[in-house]
Amino acid sequence: MVSFKWKHFKQAIILMAVRWYLAYGLSYRDIEEMMAERGVQVDHSTVNRWVIEYAPQLENEFRKKHKSQVSRSWRADETYVKIKGEWNYLYRAVDKEGNTVDFYLSKNRDKSAAEAFFRKAIGDNMLPEKVVIDKSGANKAALAGIELHHMLRKGQYANSENMAVYEQFYTLAA
Repeated sequence: MVSFKWKHFKQAIILMAVRWYLAYGLSYRDIEEMMAERGVQVDHSTVNRWVIEYAPQLENEFRKKHKSQVSRSWRADETYVKIKGEWNYLYRAVDKEGNTVDFYLSKNRDKSAAEAFFRKAIGDNMLPEKVVIDKSGANKAALAGIELHHMLRKGQYANSENMAVYEQFYTLAA
């Protein structure tokens, strides 16, 4: 359960700022400005702390209780992504329908990183029947909580037929 106990701002304000950051690729200063336009005075560093604190919690809540099953045919790939000026490897797998199976960030591209990725992917999903590996690096790069929003957008929230993406996101904290 995601807790907002002892926070200066209400849950709805925090979730809105975190969702804007994850969904739209805005900077923390952009969000600070957008919140000010709505009468909420919050510093960009506070938004940063909220994203760091709540994005992983919301992703865990999604994975434990709301992520729908993926098919057993996967396509796995890795690519470079730059995070705070440093290059990292993003391992990612999608199923045959394009649903995100899992992702993993690593400083290294080696056997132990690949094994860690597949342990994580298989641990959260069923054992795949087939895994296609492509070295083209064509998969779109995605980061941590941003990938959560992509999964929601793809309709991977179980029983979400009548829910908008933002409603799915907010129910993770309920």
